[in-house]
Amino acid sequence: MKDRLELQCRLETLLGSRNVYFQPPENLTMRYPCIRYKLNSLPVDFANNGVYKMEKQYELTYIDEDPDNDMFERITRELPCCVMVRSYVYDGLYCYVYNLYF
Repeated sequence: MKDRLELQCRLETLLGSRNVYFQPPENLTMRYPCIRYKLNSLPVDFANNGVYKMEKQYELTYIDEDPDNDMFERITRELPCCVMVRSYVYDGLYCYVYNLYF
């Protein structure tokens, strides 16, 4: 199982900035464009009465003020086991939500 800090570093490199937030509190002012992510679930496969495989699933949201930015496509291409599940606009911000196994 990979480390969350390794994921943090990889997301910062992909975004090209430090605007990557893990489970940020509601009172935190985020700077855009940014990536916000949280632990979503921990699927487990069992075999021989024990844990065989366990991989963390994160919900990752890319948020930008620019609707024409191609970062939302780059995230899918450059992160293995990452699938975009929906997009929406909230308060003038374009949000792209992914499920990521890491």
